[in-house]
Amino acid sequence: MKAHRILFLSKYPPQAASSRLRTYQFLPFWRKEVAEVEIAPLLNERYLRDLYAGKPVHLLNVLRCYIKRFFLLLFHVRRFDLIWVEKEFFPYFPPVAEWFISRSKGFVVDFDDAIFHNYDLSPSLFLRKILPKKIDAVMHYADLVFAGNPYLIDRAKKADAKRTCFLPTVIDPSRYRQKEYTPSSPVVCIGWIGSPSTQKYLKDLLPVFENLHQRFAIRILLVNGREAFPFSGKIDSIPWTEEGEVDAILCMDIGIMPLPDNPWERGKCAYKLIQYMACGLPVVASPVGFNTTVVRHGVNGYLADTSEDWQKYLTDLILHPERRQAMGKEGFCLVQESYTLEKNIERIRQGLDGILSKKSYSNSLSPPHSPL
Repeated sequence: MKAHRILFLSKYPPQAASSRLRTYQFLPFWRKEVAEVEIAPLLNERYLRDLYAGKPVHLLNVLRCYIKRFFLLLFHVRRFDLIWVEKEFFPYFPPVAEWFISRSKGFVVDFDDAIFHNYDLSPSLFLRKILPKKIDAVMHYADLVFAGNPYLIDRAKKADAKRTCFLPTVIDPSRYRQKEYTPSSPVVCIGWIGSPSTQKYLKDLLPVFENLHQRFAIRILLVNGREAFPFSGKIDSIPWTEEGEVDAILCMDIGIMPLPDNPWERGKCAYKLIQYMACGLPVVASPVGFNTTVVRHGVNGYLADTSEDWQKYLTDLILHPERRQAMGKEGFCLVQESYTLEKNIERIRQGLDGILSKKSYSNSLSPPHSPL
């Protein structure tokens, strides 16, 4: 691939989990394999700071970001052989930029969320009427659609995408280590990590936590939560940092991922479950979307559909530390087998290999068996 130049158009800078995990963490591999690689995020750090702080978005700042990307489209894209777009070029605009790129460049799009529901299920009548199939058009224009779970792949196929490739959200195993199980602490820590916008999914579990608190010595640990959580027992909420996220997870005994069974949530990629398992934790999760693939019920964790299920399975793990350890080991093995950077590099190579004969840049791609 040394002769090639790739432009990655991420949605956010690396402080945002989706862009960091789908694009930025692969940079060391790309820099070894291509002549030139560049990342140009659409939105900037100021936008993220406001978003995570729950502040109103500064429209003038967003406008500047859009103008910057517009000029990139006009004057910078032409320098590259392959354009790799995270989600979409201009959110809430017709897919003219994607059509333009597809006419002359290798064009790949990557999805880790069901963003098509921002349009076809939007509360805005205007968006539902004017752009309901916008993301379907983006998927159709692309030479290759990378998607983080089967729900997204199914949508791409319905959109008549030329080619689809499963690309889950994965961890860098060099950053993770298994929890060391020592004589059990009298207090069991139930933990959650996520973006502030997803803390709302914990609200329905509050009665479950309160009941468990009356019966057992438990602690709730929230990593990267923003809102206060009205639990009457012991609760800690700590900020997320990239350097400290693994240590924070290792403080947990059980990792949880509650989700409602709604269209948007079916498009999620179960990343927090993969993180918990990478640290050797058992998990309890809602049986929604990709969660049902990652969680092997009764083996590496439990799938809990109702409040009674959550109560039952958390109680089981609280009472049986040896089961927590056994399930944690099973989860760790699953992650090492299927959800690492190295596995995704193989998937990327296979996906790009499928479009080699269709684009001029194909002749200089290194053989499929060579490491990326």
